[in-house]
Amino acid sequence: MNHLELTKKVEWKDLKKLSVKEMLIENNISLPWFFISLFLAYKGYYWAALPFSGFYFLTALRQVHNGFHNSLGTGKFLTWLSMYLNSISMVTSIHAVKFNHIRHHKYCLSEEDYEGKSASMKWYEAILYGPKHIFLIHWITFKLANKNYKKNMIFELISISVFVFVAFYFKIDFLIYHILIMFFGEFLMAFFAVWTVHHDTHENPNIARTQRGFWKNKLTFSMFYHMEHHLFPAVPTIKLPELAERIDKVLPELNKKQTF
Repeated sequence: MNHLELTKKVEWKDLKKLSVKEMLIENNISLPWFFISLFLAYKGYYWAALPFSGFYFLTALRQVHNGFHNSLGTGKFLTWLSMYLNSISMVTSIHAVKFNHIRHHKYCLSEEDYEGKSASMKWYEAILYGPKHIFLIHWITFKLANKNYKKNMIFELISISVFVFVAFYFKIDFLIYHILIMFFGEFLMAFFAVWTVHHDTHENPNIARTQRGFWKNKLTFSMFYHMEHHLFPAVPTIKLPELAERIDKVLPELNKKQTF
């Protein structure tokens, strides 16, 4: 069964609409983790701050990922603002990531899919590939994107540079901690955001890996419902558990490779 046949069998369009509560959750889900991690780092409790920094990175990724697909439930400006602010706090141009992610959906795991390059590697190769992955995300945007993407990327990179310069020049330790942890997270993106959900799926790229298990998905903020996302990219992350239930009910025979 191909991609189009699958999407015709599952009701999904009603899941695009967010309630006010759901919209507030999707647009602010990263903030508690962000402020708690910064507060603990400010107090010098860096080890205690680490898990909160990790959860910030994951929830911020969820937030901007919804922004890529216009699934935050807000208008264009607020979506742009969310992506811009998270660019600074995640020390990566999110518009560059968006450009490559949209191409990833269009050319999934083909030669034109620069985001998906690490999917064909071994797990340790994907980890080592991380720094090159982040460099290529920006370089490919510079080479192939339209003027609007390039303008946003350059603006974000300048803003990030100012943020990093201020933190290091004035030796603001808790911000330096945050910047270093975010760099570390970005270097692991090729493994966690690509390899874990796409390895050994090249025979049918749009049937990506997924995750079942209540606590596993709670702890990962539903970010590993990746098969569901590839089949129905317009569905916001908060609705993916319900979408997964519909897919399981309508297509119980579908081979669902687990993420972990």
